Amino acid sequence: MAEYSLTLDKRDIAGKKLKALRAEGMIPSVVYGEGEPILTSSEYVASEKVLSEAGYHSPIDLDIAGKKQLAIVKDVQLDPVTRRIINVEFQAVSAEKAVEATTPIVIVNFEASEASKIYHFAITQALEEIDVKAKPADLPKELTVDASNLKDVDDKLVLSDIVLPAGVELADKEMGGDQVVASLYDPAAEAAAREAEAEKPEVEAADVPSENGEKPAEEGEGAEASEEKKAE
Repeated sequence: MAEYSLTLDKRDIAGKKLKALRAEGMIPSVVYGEGEPILTSSEYVASEKVLSEAGYHSPIDLDIAGKKQLAIVKDVQLDPVTRRIINVEFQAVSAEKAVEATTPIVIVNFEASEASKIYHFAITQALEEIDVKAKPADLPKELTVDASNLKDVDDKLVLSDIVLPAGVELADKEMGGDQVVASLYDPAAEAAAREAEAEKPEVEAADVPSENGEKPAEEGEGAEASEEKKAE
């Protein structure tokens, strides 16, 4: 049994009529499986809570008009203005078959590292989530990577630093273990560099030597020199 559950009603309406359904506080959804897609809907508040907690990586026990179906979230569409959920796509899965899911990567213990405590470096995360493959019950809520051993500003966390739970593997076999997950930077050094750049004096064009080492002629000098050369 999955940790999360959601009750769905079957629906017949589609297209422009979905606007009225949403106005009633319902979210239209679709459940994809081996057969024909099932058009469904569910109450907004309950659905939003389950979707926010389960994300794209945790299985959900769906009750579709009294029929049980294990599924994972395939896609969630949001209104670009209100950011409210306007449509959900579920993918039916089997408890005994491995599935792919997107799992967040969480950096832990950075505050305990020398990089943070002694040198006051900061960390920036380059890879925030990754696709994994596992049976639904084995899908992790998140993958953690330990940053407690970071010291020098050139140190990095890479994909091979992540310890995958039992029964879980990366979905992309081509992704190398040296893929950068997070790296360090020195905020103080970067701030000093920006300050130094801002304090640089602006170089006037007249002060920049030409290729032959001479300064550019002042306005009008070029014309006068040309006239003198002609007179000679």
